[in-house]
Amino acid sequence: MSKVVLAYSGGLDTSIIVKWLKEEYGYEVIAFAADVGQGPGELEGLEEKALATGASKVYIQDLRKEFVEEFAFPMLKSGAFYEKKYLLGTAIARPLIARAMVQVALEEGAGAVAHGATGKGNDQVRFELTVKALAPQLKIIAPWRSWKIRSRRDAIEYARKYNIPVPVTVEKPYSMDRNLWHISYEGGILEDPAREPLEDMFLLTRSPEQAPDKPATVEISFEKGIPVALNGTPTDSVTLLESLNQIAGENAIGRVDIVENRLVGMKSRGVYETPGGTLLYFAHSELEQLTLDRETMRYKEAVAIKYGEIIYYGLWYSPLRRALDAFIQSTQENVTGEIKLKLYRGNISVVSRRSPCSLYHPDLATFEEDELYNQADAGGFINLFGLPLQVEGLLRGTWKNEVERKK
Repeated sequence: MSKVVLAYSGGLDTSIIVKWLKEEYGYEVIAFAADVGQGPGELEGLEEKALATGASKVYIQDLRKEFVEEFAFPMLKSGAFYEKKYLLGTAIARPLIARAMVQVALEEGAGAVAHGATGKGNDQVRFELTVKALAPQLKIIAPWRSWKIRSRRDAIEYARKYNIPVPVTVEKPYSMDRNLWHISYEGGILEDPAREPLEDMFLLTRSPEQAPDKPATVEISFEKGIPVALNGTPTDSVTLLESLNQIAGENAIGRVDIVENRLVGMKSRGVYETPGGTLLYFAHSELEQLTLDRETMRYKEAVAIKYGEIIYYGLWYSPLRRALDAFIQSTQENVTGEIKLKLYRGNISVVSRRSPCSLYHPDLATFEEDELYNQADAGGFINLFGLPLQVEGLLRGTWKNEVERKK
C-alpha cells in the first residue's frame, strides 16, 4: 500500500479522515501530530486513538521551542498583524506543522500528505503552500474538498457510524485551535456575529469583571528584538511565553473578537485569546519607539501589514518573506532594553522604558533652557517646509481675483 502522512490532531475532522483514507484510497495512514503548546491533556492518548482508528504508525513531535523561536518571535520582531486585530496565532503555527509533516513523509517514503482543513478556510492554503515549497513532488489530499461529508453534523454522524470518539457534539460544535501563542474559536454559535461568546468558552483569559481589582506589573527584557528575561530573570523562550500567558490572562488581557476577510474571499467571525502575545507586542512596540529613528519606524509599520498578509496567506516560505526578514533584522539591532508594564482589568500601560540604545535625548526634549537646540532655527525650517503651501495660497488668491475680474 502507498503511504500517506496525515496532519493529525485527534479532533473531529482528522479522527474520521484516518478511516476515510483507508476506505477510499486504501492508503497506509501515518498520523503526525505536533506539540506546539496545545495545553495539558491535549496530546494524552493521541497515539492510542490514532492506532485504534486505523493508523499504522504515529509521530508526535515536541515543536514548542521551534515554534516560539523560529516562528512566533520573528513575527513579533516584524510587528505583523492582520486587519488591525488578529495576532496570527493559528496562521503562524501552520508552516511549522507542515514542515515537520513533510520531513516525516520524506523519511517514511510516503507519496502523499493529507490534512483536515476545510475547503472554505485559510489553513488548506497554508498547509499546501508549505508542501509545494518544500516537497513539490508530494501529492496533497484534502478530504473536505472531495468527500460527501458537507457539514460538521455529517462528520459527527460519520464518527458515530464507525464508533470513532470525537470531542465535539452537535449541540456545541464550535472548533478550537490552541498553541503557545493563542487559542482560536470558530464556527457553531459564533457564526452569528451579533451573538456574544459565552464566558465559559474562554480558557486563557478572565473577563475584566472577573480580573483582580489590583494592578499587576511585569517587566520584559529584550535583546535585539527578542524577549530574553522576565522581571529581571533570564528565561527560556517557552517558559517566558507560558508565564506571560498566565499573567496577562489573569488580568483580562488578550481577547479579540473579529469579523475578518478570509483569503478565499468570504468573511468569517473568529474569537481569539492571545494574552502573552499581546503583552509582547505592546512591550516590543514601546521599545521600538524608544530605539528606532522616525523614518525606519514609519517604513517598518508598512512592512508589518505586508508581513501579516504573508503569514495569513500561508506564504511563509516565499522569497518576499525572506527578503523582508533581512530588513526587519537590521531594524532590530538596537531594540534592546527593558519595558515595565502595568496590567489592570484588560488595560496595559507603560510604567518605565530603559534602553542603552535609546534615541531619546533629555537635553533635546526638555522644555527648560538647553544648549543643543537653537529654537531660532525652527523659523527657517518652517519657512522651507511650508513653502509649497505658501505658494499655493498666493496663487489661490491670484486665481480668485482673476475669476472675480472675469465676472
